Amino acid sequence: MGLAGFFKTARAAGDKEVFEITKTDEEWKKVLTPEQYDVLRGHGTERAFSSPLNHEKREGVFACAACQLPLYASETKYDSGTGWPSFWQPLENAVGTSTDYFLFYPRTEVHCRRCGGHLGHVFDDGPQPTGKRYCMNGVAMIFIPKEKA
Repeated sequence: MGLAGFFKTARAAGDKEVFEITKTDEEWKKVLTPEQYDVLRGHGTERAFSSPLNHEKREGVFACAACQLPLYASETKYDSGTGWPSFWQPLENAVGTSTDYFLFYPRTEVHCRRCGGHLGHVFDDGPQPTGKRYCMNGVAMIFIPKEKA
């Protein structure tokens, strides 16, 4: 079983969510880079401190790299020191969550609510006002500056 298959079986049983945008694996491979495919479709994780989005400070929105759904406003981004772009709150109706057991304990996975692409995980050690840390893979997102949004 490949890594993508392992992640799919490591997710919570009964996770049968249906998404607005669906494609076959071959269709996703045609529109995503190999790195994007590994993270968004295979539930991979990019290397810490490797994403240019860690340093993105302009006003705008961070959107899903697979379907361009806006996910996070730049105002909610902060430096968590973890090496991945982090946010304290997603945009309304932008993300969904499920439970994964890849590390043999439950974690809350975050995915794009429109295409189901894996984005990262959410933890309860973030700043106020939410106390959440949405720890996202930069390769799973694109940045759209305010002047283009």
